[in-house]
Amino acid sequence: MDRRKFIDTAAIISGGLVVKSGSGFPDLIFNSPSKINFQNGSELKADLVIAGGGLGGCAAAMSALHNGLKVILTEETDWIGGQLTQQGVPPDEHQWIETHGGTQLYRSFRKKIRQYYRDNYPLTAAARADKYLNPGNGSVSRLCHEPKVALAVLKEMLSPYISSKKLILLTSHKIIAAGLAGNNVHSLKAENQLNGNNLILTAPFFIDATELGDLLPLTATSFVTGTESFSDTGELHAPEKADPENNQAFTACFAMDYLEGENHVIEKPREYDFWNNFTPELQPPWPGKLLSMYYSTPSTLKPKELGFNPRGLDTSPLLNLWSYRRIISKNNFIDGTFKSDISLVNWPQNDYLKGNLISSDPENFSNQFEKAKQLSLSLLYWLQTEAPRPDGGQGWSGLKLRPDIMGTADGIAKFPYIRESRRIKPLFRILEEHVGKENRILVAGDKNSTTSALFNDSVGIGYYHIDLHPTCRGINYIDFDSLPFQIPMGALIPEKTENLLAANKNIGTTHITNGCYRLHPVEWNIGESAGHLASFALKKKTKPRDIRENKKLLKDFQSQIRSAGIETDWKF
Repeated sequence: MDRRKFIDTAAIISGGLVVKSGSGFPDLIFNSPSKINFQNGSELKADLVIAGGGLGGCAAAMSALHNGLKVILTEETDWIGGQLTQQGVPPDEHQWIETHGGTQLYRSFRKKIRQYYRDNYPLTAAARADKYLNPGNGSVSRLCHEPKVALAVLKEMLSPYISSKKLILLTSHKIIAAGLAGNNVHSLKAENQLNGNNLILTAPFFIDATELGDLLPLTATSFVTGTESFSDTGELHAPEKADPENNQAFTACFAMDYLEGENHVIEKPREYDFWNNFTPELQPPWPGKLLSMYYSTPSTLKPKELGFNPRGLDTSPLLNLWSYRRIISKNNFIDGTFKSDISLVNWPQNDYLKGNLISSDPENFSNQFEKAKQLSLSLLYWLQTEAPRPDGGQGWSGLKLRPDIMGTADGIAKFPYIRESRRIKPLFRILEEHVGKENRILVAGDKNSTTSALFNDSVGIGYYHIDLHPTCRGINYIDFDSLPFQIPMGALIPEKTENLLAANKNIGTTHITNGCYRLHPVEWNIGESAGHLASFALKKKTKPRDIRENKKLLKDFQSQIRSAGIETDWKF
């Protein structure tokens, strides 16, 4: 009997269209899956199958394609781009990103976003001449922009490969089962979210770039969730007891503008009364109701007041939440182009704390996301009707939900902004002692230590402070300094599964170190390196773990990725 089996025993290949490896792909428009007339159960073959079309998945596809592989890329929503597009989160980046500390391909992507505005929008002369144009002038990032622009640029970057039939892009397809052969993945079963039809995707190599590490349980790849214990990791900020259910809050983001003198108050959300009276039960305590202008300062946990003025006026010394994640600043555009600024809402007030997506079944996932949407709509309604104004009044009735910005009917992002995923049990696990500043000082014995741990198998670099949002199990912010770090290859490779790589928040971090490895440029670097690693392994006819353990292969691989513009160590 064939030893290959599906975790889902109903997932049996039943014939239909078969595209043999190396024979090319059908002449179809793969980024419009609702128009594809595949026979249910058809099999598609490629050199590499990537599940998840976020930044890690797109970067993995690009690097694999650059290396001559034929790739299938799946995405369960109809937008690629992950946290930058479907989730509505402008890029969180370190202060050096314009020149170094990220991959050359990532910086090219950022430049293309700026060029898209120059080519397609009526910018002012000053904005057009600004080398580092920030369309929204948001304070959270040097490149706050509309999700649909990032989507357009990603599609442009992938378009030649779709046209040349080197890439099959299957949007609105979710992986629901996997076929295994010993410690290898043989195939994945992808379900079309629009019509329920299935495709069988086979390849010698697979990458999990999903937002929640969906492939890990399907492929029997060992993984962890939640918080590890101090006895397990020895991390300074780890608790005494592990808690697999202790995951960070997720957020249903939305966009809004402000039209002075107009009334755009939405219908009162059905759960508004609950959220308007909700006080998070956190340790240490949250400073009052969630729907207010107060929150816990992440680094000190002391109460802190926030400002809000959609007229764009200065609220100093308070942070103006309106300009924090603003993606369109009307002052960057010729008068009359925009009636208002446009701002994205991903604030402490709409972090959803009452559910855990990671262990959810599909129905529960939908229910939890719907509840998070109710929180976000309740926040909008509160801002429209009750939020304090500087003139002593209440509410900003001119705030208007912008469904067109998010590409949805309800105005909420297509997918929740997810901060924490299932994480592989890797060949090498990244601990706080490797990247946390205080923990590094203890390890190095040097109070002036400014260096993170050095990894001989580095496949990239990144930086962000360790930023953990409040959790669904009642733990308040954990936020402290890290050091510029490397990305070890061993953290991308599962301890047992041999032809699967992690390329998102599912790499081998801990709950603690996830806090600095989960942001946009690091996810891109992880994915880009994973695509190169799969390509190199296929070319050398070997396993990723063997590349890591063989000094010559490792040196040759690192030489390849460096020549492709991936920095493997920090140079200040």
